[in-house]
Amino acid sequence: MKKLLLPLSLILALSLSSCVKSAADVSESENSQPQTDAAESAEPIEDANAEEIPPEEENNSENDNSSSADIDSIISSMSLHEKICQMIITTPETLTGYGVQTEWDDFTTVCYEAFPVGGLILFDPNIESSSQLSKFVSDLHSMTDATGIDVFMGVDEEGGEIARLQQKLGTDPVSPMSYYGDTNSYDEAYAAGQAIGNELAEYGFNLDFAPVADVNINPANELGSRIFSSDPQIVADMSAAVIDGLHSCGVCTTLKHFPGLGAGDGNTHDGAVYIERTLEELEETEFKAFKGGIDAGTDFVMVGHQTTSAAGENLPGDLSHVVVTDWLRDKLGYDGIIITDSHSMGAVINSLSSGDSAIMAVQAGVDMILMPYDIVDAVTSLEKAVESGEISEDRINDSIRRILTKKKSMSILSQPESQTEKSEEVTESEEIEEVTEPESEETAESEETE
Repeated sequence: MKKLLLPLSLILALSLSSCVKSAADVSESENSQPQTDAAESAEPIEDANAEEIPPEEENNSENDNSSSADIDSIISSMSLHEKICQMIITTPETLTGYGVQTEWDDFTTVCYEAFPVGGLILFDPNIESSSQLSKFVSDLHSMTDATGIDVFMGVDEEGGEIARLQQKLGTDPVSPMSYYGDTNSYDEAYAAGQAIGNELAEYGFNLDFAPVADVNINPANELGSRIFSSDPQIVADMSAAVIDGLHSCGVCTTLKHFPGLGAGDGNTHDGAVYIERTLEELEETEFKAFKGGIDAGTDFVMVGHQTTSAAGENLPGDLSHVVVTDWLRDKLGYDGIIITDSHSMGAVINSLSSGDSAIMAVQAGVDMILMPYDIVDAVTSLEKAVESGEISEDRINDSIRRILTKKKSMSILSQPESQTEKSEEVTESEEIEEVTEPESEETAESEETE
């Protein structure tokens, strides 16, 4: 078996774990619940005209308040490092430094405890067989669930040409999304989402980076048959149907690539893509398409790297406050989790460091960063930005609240054990020793979400 020296970035990452702040460092302002004197002393006043609240609604309100209090309690117990790691979804290889990883080992746990990320994403090289994939995903869940906060376990499974599991495991394929746009049948699109969802759930995935809600405006766009239609209403209806189908299996969905790649003619995997669109055009077409999936309750919206002229910022969409906050949050009313497209793609890494792009994404209003090229730089830069006041910890808490609220609804959240104590137990000598490479000597190609 071949030996592999521990990557320098991981050595740095593990050494940083000893600098993690404890829960005692959380500011008092986050823990305190201000009360006015009037609130403490005033007698309740009965309103004769007030409607009586049904018991069911009272119970729902009490449950919501209790759930919110539980989430706030967990947030107050987390260190800044733990919070920021929750805002990252990455590959197992990024944590471990392995070329290709197809199974869990003890070193994976060591790396995860140093950087307890919020989610993991798998690609084709991680999949060898049905039994291997089931065990790998199960072991990863066991590792992360032990902390009290399990991960979003994600994969790109759109149907058609983007179908990691179906292509590697030989299961029944789902047609390209353009087929369902042509039929414009809710039932068929729902069945496609349900078929994908059943398979993902069987292997332990709880997050699908699908469906695509771009509109086919420019035939030269990079997405082709992955797009439902050139009609924004059909895109809205069919993406909503696929979302409903995935949700019926307990799988979270990701509407992508806001504010739309369909009018472009470049590929953000390779480099910058500039799309000339007015706000009026976006409102009539792209926003209408995305609103269908938002109204259907998509759990995530992925913001792409394309630069859209109407934003006026000359920035990739996921780094633009106009795109993320003004348009997606405010104009479209989306209050779920906003995630970037992969921060290992050319449109980002060709001009920005992982740290700078992470800071800009959070300042724009993003909740989670997908696949930062350098996870150490991304996490430590965000920590420094909070410590310097460039980003407030309240801003970080807003994103953590969305993430943990979603995880609680999925029953993958309990009161976590602080990672700080675990990280401090790991000695430097244990990490810096040579580690054994997996038996496969195959080197993974640079994987990027589609």
